This record gives sequence, structure tokens and C-alpha cells, in this order.
Amino acid sequence: MTTRKNGLYQDLKRQILTLEVDPDQVLDETTLGEQYGLSRTPVRETLRRLAGEGFLRVREKQGTRVIPMSDRTLRNFFQVAPMIYEAICRLAVQNHNPSQLEDLKRTQERFRRASVNGEGSAMVLVNNRFHEIMGEMAGSTYLEPSLGRLLIDHARIGQTFFRPHSEESQKRLELSVKHHDEFIEAIGDHDERRAVDLMKAH
Repeated sequence: MTTRKNGLYQDLKRQILTLEVDPDQVLDETTLGEQYGLSRTPVRETLRRLAGEGFLRVREKQGTRVIPMSDRTLRNFFQVAPMIYEAICRLAVQNHNPSQLEDLKRTQERFRRASVNGEGSAMVLVNNRFHEIMGEMAGSTYLEPSLGRLLIDHARIGQTFFRPHSEESQKRLELSVKHHDEFIEAIGDHDERRAVDLMKAH
């Protein structure tokens, strides 16, 4: 049962981040239980866990919904994202350890392969993981939850960004790959100013 429960958790995360399920979509516990061979209790536990991480909204008598996106969501994202990313970046330079840096490098190689192959959903998920690792490097119990919530909408917005449709969008994607390489170099060199400047450009 643990494997099936984890499968539900991982699949719902992926589907929300890649917009396979729509923002504000209602999730039916019975249907999910039948799909994953789970009783209602582990399904509810999984949904509560995802709600706690910011993926879902659970309301009495309204059921469980995917966290919505609206004009207000986007406005808040672009107001707050630079502040959180800059703080995470500074702390990542100060607090990272060698194993985290190696994890970041491996993730960047996965991102590079996905970008070369034009795998939009893979790019979204791996880009998300790249920034999650930077959050882990920062090691802040105050900032990590905020970063996690921010990355949900970052990933969903990225569904458009990481699907090249023109020469200009391809150039933006190539710049994103380059920025990731430079993040790794700046963090490895403990160059906080360069890392923060990169984050502002990114």
C-alpha cells in the first residue's frame, strides 16, 4: 500500500506542475482510490499532505481542488518571487555542501538533455528540481516553505516558457540553460554577488 500511496502522491504532484490537471480542478477521492487501489483513508492522507505543501486546497463541503491560478496569482508571483529567490540564492552560496552542489550539477545535465530534446514537461519538472536544490542549499526553515509554494506556480507558468514555438523563445531557453551553468559556477566559487546578479537576470 505504501508504494501505491507514494505513487498517488508523486503522480498528482507531477500532474499539477505540468498542468495535466487544471488549476482549480476538483479531485474525487473515490476515483483516485479506484485508480490506485487505495482505500479512502490513504487517499485523504495524501491529499492533506499535498494541501500542506501548497498543491491543493481542501475546504469543508467544497471538496479538494487544485490550487487555482488567476491574474491575482500571477501578480503576487512576480511581486514576491524576486525577493524570495534572491534570499535563497544568497543563503545557498553561504550554506551549501559539496554533495548538494554535485546534485545540482547532475540535475543541470538532465535539464540540458531535456532542452536539447525539446521535452517541455521534463524541462518544467527538472527546472523545478534545480531550484528546489538551491532551496535545500539555503537551509532556511523560514524560506523553504515559501520557495516550495512559489515553485508550484513557477512550474505552471513555465509550461509556456519551456515549449519553444519561435526563434526568440528558443533563445530564452538557451539563456536559461546558460544561467543554470553560471549559478553552479558562482555557488561553487562562493561568489554571492555574481549569484544574486544572475538570479535577477534569470
